[in-house]
Amino acid sequence: MTETSSPLSRRDFLKITWAFFGGVVALETAGVFLAYLQPRLAEGEFGSVITAGLVDDFPLNSVTHIPNGRFYIVRIGDGGFLAVYHRCTHLGCTVPWDSTTQKFVCPCHNSQFDQQGIVENPPAPRPLDLFALTIENGEIKVDTGDIIQRQTYDVAQVVYP
Repeated sequence: MTETSSPLSRRDFLKITWAFFGGVVALETAGVFLAYLQPRLAEGEFGSVITAGLVDDFPLNSVTHIPNGRFYIVRIGDGGFLAVYHRCTHLGCTVPWDSTTQKFVCPCHNSQFDQQGIVENPPAPRPLDLFALTIENGEIKVDTGDIIQRQTYDVAQVVYP
């Protein structure tokens, strides 16, 4: 007894073809969706490590805004560095540096912070946040991927060349 297979009908061929192409489209759609969800951080963008410049580019007692990193490089009088996040700890407004008063002054509710980010005039509940700062071969690198919240100012937060 031999088994004979019936030839593939046109209808069955079209069903298989449509199922195959439908599967390909579903896989491509899933791939695009997963690629969309992946973080794409290029070097120098907020959320990655940003090279702010050379140590010698920042004079003593200076505050320099790094807009693409959303932070300030603060070089205090003894030569140490802080990377201060420019977001107010009260409601999250962007806090500019006022060079005439030598303070960070929040435009939303007038919270004021000194050069190290310490609260001098509430309603901000705590000092400005920091980013991790490292100095490699005379270059200042700031990791904006992790915000360091602090309750007080401590000399251990300062990075020296």
